[in-house]
Amino acid sequence: MRILGIDPGLGTLGWGVIDTDGVKHRLVQYGAVITQPKQPLPQRLRVIFKGVDQLMSTFQPDDVAFEELFFSKNITTGMMVSAARGVALVAVAEKTDNLFEYTPMQIKQAVTSYGKADKHQVQMMVRLMLGMEEIPRPDDAADALAVAITHANSMRAGHLFKIK
Repeated sequence: MRILGIDPGLGTLGWGVIDTDGVKHRLVQYGAVITQPKQPLPQRLRVIFKGVDQLMSTFQPDDVAFEELFFSKNITTGMMVSAARGVALVAVAEKTDNLFEYTPMQIKQAVTSYGKADKHQVQMMVRLMLGMEEIPRPDDAADALAVAITHANSMRAGHLFKIK
């Protein structure tokens, strides 16, 4: 099974693709869709839509897993990231209904066995689980790979995390 993990963001949308048999995971590719802060919002959203659409065409994943958004303070930033997530969801939904989402705590728990792990611990475990020589960069790509791994580890109960 091929899984595309997405860490939504307006400036940087991280993505990671893995193949899995449910036990062993193999890295396929990872990266980020980058938008320029000086561009108007509609153009930035178009870049995200086209980027995610291209990922879907290139990698043809069986499932796509998103990190659920979490906002604590800045509502303006949260709204813009929500718009970016929405555009990414539409790009994915054009090609599949197999969309899933996981909270940051669920991802940390699945990858490190500790729901309050810090970012570096998650990145180190992603590197180890996928047999990588270095931590994936940018951080958003490492997070996206963690989302994909979380989904791979949740395959038996995956229906519980399906976006409805």
